[in-house]
Amino acid sequence: MKKFRNIAIIAHVDHGKTTLVDKLLQMSGTFRENEDLSDKSMDSNDIEKERGITILAKPTAINYKDHRINILDTPGHADFGGEVERIMNMVDGVLLVVDAYEGTMPQTRFVLKKALEAGVTPIVVVNKIDKPTARPAAVVDEVLDLFIELGADEDQLDFPVVYASAINGTSSLSDDISTQKETMEPVLDLILSHIPEPRVSEGTLQFQPALLDYNDYVGRIGLGLVKRGSVKVNQMVSCVRLDGTIKQFRIQKMFGYVGLKRVEINEAVAGDFIAIAGLPDICVGETVCEVGNEEALPVLRVDEPTLQMKFGTNTSPFVGREGKFLTASKIQERLFKETERDVSLRVVRDEGESWIVSGRGELHLSILIENMRREGFELEVSKPEVIVKEIDGVKCEPFEELQIDLPDEYVGSVIEALGNREAIMENMSSSEGSTRLVYTIPSRGLIGFSTDFMTITKGYGMLNHTYKEYRPMAGNAVGERKLGVLVSMENGKATAYALGGLEDRGVMFIEPGTDVYEGMVVGEHTHENDIVVNVVRGKNLTNTRSAGKDHTVVLKRPRLFSLETALDYINSDELVEVTPTSFRIRKKYLTENERKKHKKN
Repeated sequence: MKKFRNIAIIAHVDHGKTTLVDKLLQMSGTFRENEDLSDKSMDSNDIEKERGITILAKPTAINYKDHRINILDTPGHADFGGEVERIMNMVDGVLLVVDAYEGTMPQTRFVLKKALEAGVTPIVVVNKIDKPTARPAAVVDEVLDLFIELGADEDQLDFPVVYASAINGTSSLSDDISTQKETMEPVLDLILSHIPEPRVSEGTLQFQPALLDYNDYVGRIGLGLVKRGSVKVNQMVSCVRLDGTIKQFRIQKMFGYVGLKRVEINEAVAGDFIAIAGLPDICVGETVCEVGNEEALPVLRVDEPTLQMKFGTNTSPFVGREGKFLTASKIQERLFKETERDVSLRVVRDEGESWIVSGRGELHLSILIENMRREGFELEVSKPEVIVKEIDGVKCEPFEELQIDLPDEYVGSVIEALGNREAIMENMSSSEGSTRLVYTIPSRGLIGFSTDFMTITKGYGMLNHTYKEYRPMAGNAVGERKLGVLVSMENGKATAYALGGLEDRGVMFIEPGTDVYEGMVVGEHTHENDIVVNVVRGKNLTNTRSAGKDHTVVLKRPRLFSLETALDYINSDELVEVTPTSFRIRKKYLTENERKKHKKN
């Protein structure tokens, strides 16, 4: 009989949990001596590597002292909270990784709350102990306070602590930096001694997928824990569907995990973490049982989307210049393929060649757009909007908890900015020239706020938010940009001469030589109204020369946009044109006459 330990690694974004898993893999002897580990990172997706965040929950397994330790690296961002919650149903313990300087952060609270609700056993890893600013004793006190605040029971409060520097591969059970040794054994030994064996029961097969993957050859793959019994390839099994009906199917393929590899296996037993293929429309929360012994496990909750955007085919004059996939059928096929893998995503065909795509937050949807862009798609997307629900006859919208850490000198400006966005201050604390503000804010009040926030705090502020609950709608229209924009009235290439003449009107978004079209947004106006401008105008050439006229035009640097900042920036009458090489902001209606006609209506 195999001995298992099933754990998840949870942490706030960038506290080092993925680095820790990489080091555990390297130091447990799971890889061969001569194996190249340079690209053996848990964050395998390009966007994950670039942003340094975990987007997809990933399973891995370590063999250590006659035990198989199954580890799930979980996303730390609140937009992927549904995955964290479902993962807690599969594990018996968690490694809570906390930065030795930053201490507990909003997402630490968010992921720990999910873990404590599921009743799993915690081990605290104080990471980055080698930082000169590390304050391990104070951080452990903060963690204890957080456990008490979240209602941990006595067993959970009695958590062991291990101190580590994941990037250097050192750890020890003491907070004294001189005791750090180049080994991860203290962490692995604590897992074996402190985390209980899987909560499995005797009897016939029960397997419940908690995550989904997709593969063009076998279709949907259900990832989950074998809760009871055993299962073999080619076995006929029953799937108890979410509506209570039963569907029989044959298990075509079964996968287990060793290190970072997904390997084909023929048999699995209770307590093991596996992936099965054979039912093309298997769903999260369904139960796979032996034929004739159909007993359903409690259904797993999938978080509902809170934000939606309209995706459409590219209708700009530059359509087809930069992308490979432009048609409605290609975009629709790609969006529905994403829903096969991502249970928190909803796609509904809207009128014409557009779709309403709903997700868990701005990050969730912007990562989908970024992936499509890199695959060669061209599309246009609208401003994100919150999903309003009617609860007991009252219109309600999602609210979030917002935590801000910033230097004292910017506090007044940030409080004023949040006051205009219907935010309610819950707490304010100051220490050593830095202030922490805690707010409850409607989700739509956060749309476009991060750009303003970075400007106000000159990049020194830190902003984190997590979904809280649905509440009755807040008053004013929040989340719209106050200033107007400069809109191109011509097609062509922008000239330095024209841009130089417009600089006193506002901030430009383009450089000389940029291709523009009528209706494209080329800058921000200094006032609240939009104006149309000619950025392709050349200098009138005459054969008379005048002294002092021919001076070189020196232009200010234009403001450039990333995908997130463009989505944050636009108003509801604007779109972002997304192609593999560019982001352009444009008006929904390209001509001035169309815009006037629409405004009247």
